[in-house]
Amino acid sequence: MKKYYIFFAIVSIIANLYSQNTVGIISNSAEAYNGYTLFTSHKSTYLINNCGEIINKWTSNYIDGKSVYLLEDGSILRTGVIENTDISIPGIGGIIEKIDWDDNVIWSYTYSSSSLTQHHDIYPMSNGNILILALTKKTAAEAIQAGRDPALLDDADLYNEQVIEIAPDLINGGASIVWEWNIWDHLIQDFDNTKDNFGVVSNSPQLLDINYLGTSDKKANWLHCNSIQYNEDLDEIIISARQMNEIYIIDHSTTTLEASLHSGGNRNKGGDILYRWGNPFAYGKGLESDQKLFGQHTPHWIPSTYNDGGKILLFNNGFGRSTEYSTVEIISPEKDMSGNYTYTGAPYGPTNLDWSYQDPTTLTDFFSRIMSSAQRLPNGNTLICDSDSGYLFEIDNLKNKVWEYINPQRNNGDIIAQGDTPLGNLTFRAFKYELSYPAFTGRDLTPQGTIETGASLQPCSILSTKDAEFADLKIFPNPVKNILNIKSKHNIDRIEVYNVIGKKIQSNYNSNKIDISYLSKGIYFVKINFKDKSISKKIVKQ
Repeated sequence: MKKYYIFFAIVSIIANLYSQNTVGIISNSAEAYNGYTLFTSHKSTYLINNCGEIINKWTSNYIDGKSVYLLEDGSILRTGVIENTDISIPGIGGIIEKIDWDDNVIWSYTYSSSSLTQHHDIYPMSNGNILILALTKKTAAEAIQAGRDPALLDDADLYNEQVIEIAPDLINGGASIVWEWNIWDHLIQDFDNTKDNFGVVSNSPQLLDINYLGTSDKKANWLHCNSIQYNEDLDEIIISARQMNEIYIIDHSTTTLEASLHSGGNRNKGGDILYRWGNPFAYGKGLESDQKLFGQHTPHWIPSTYNDGGKILLFNNGFGRSTEYSTVEIISPEKDMSGNYTYTGAPYGPTNLDWSYQDPTTLTDFFSRIMSSAQRLPNGNTLICDSDSGYLFEIDNLKNKVWEYINPQRNNGDIIAQGDTPLGNLTFRAFKYELSYPAFTGRDLTPQGTIETGASLQPCSILSTKDAEFADLKIFPNPVKNILNIKSKHNIDRIEVYNVIGKKIQSNYNSNKIDISYLSKGIYFVKINFKDKSISKKIVKQ
């Protein structure tokens, strides 16, 4: 169990420095990425600035169904909960709404019935279509025919996980399904040779063993997929299966028919699993001790222009580890020269992580049993959502915390008062958008106060006061061709130059100028480091 009292004691100590904030903005620094953060809670969706002030708010008639996205036109795409007496799972949704910037519902789509429901996640595609994560019920008889061991059926049903793609009709409402994939078409079992899908599990990593329980306890919700994300360049979808402690990548370039088969599409694998990672024991490879993922959430590809671009970032909850603690991890799947995921008979690689974050002092102080997310930001920082504490924080490339915020709204809609213990404020996911994101063009972005009452914005005012001490700082010429000069009354310890994806290119020590004549034309960032402060400025290289 998370050490709540230790966590909130630490938060209280930090908050005492800033007029006792226990929710809302806890800390802020110049190193935090300047953007707007989106999250949803109960029936509200908030967009806040780095001071925890509301930039915009949307209100739905439905409790949040977990995921929400800000679209380029300024609307949000949000899932909501439709009560379903026939299907009851954590993360249930059922309805998708598009709500414009001015809080008007302009489109909705219901995917909920006695036999199916949308749950957890959706994904907006650039062509206007939407990917939906859903489940459909299979009867016990259907499960047994598919090869399920009857002794592993505690419920009357077994759930098939499904991804559908819909094309919304924004004029008439509703949508049409234009593509579909079902895990039920890609199963394997070695239990009963008289039933469907019989084969050798360890020879079929492209298929899912219907008799591997993971942490599902024989329940209908045996997979509990909790997120889908999409890579348009690869035309591939990544799915997280919490109970299996695995992530799967499938091909989206198939037709619906090909998605039900084992051939077709760009990779000629049909709808079979192209790549899986996290728990090789689930496909008959390795030992239980080789498990690497523990109830993970929100695996996705880092944008190609960012630091670690093209790799997969995920929140590894740590639920089920011998010692339970959370980590944020980056992996780089192994591929051949043609871009196919490589499999040699050993477990899918990589063996080692490319990058990870854990609590630097006490591992168990950073632990979210459920939900959660992480996002790599354009400047190389990483935004992390510790969901079961409603705690959002940002770390820089040295893994120092540079921004902290605690969601002040409980999941029943109540607002937490300053000074009260922030419990019951679970936050599924958080995402920060850059200031240049098209949704903000032409909008009134005037801060509208904070969600909570009695908030102190001193973390930001302290930052502003400190910045004022460096008001004399001058960087010239800008644009620059050769030598960039820095003028300040304060002693400069170090000058660093970064490219637009946050990679450091050059450092100069104890100098007030830097030669960048060798750099290509474009936009760069210069970080000027003083004894106890650093300031970053954008420059244009001619």
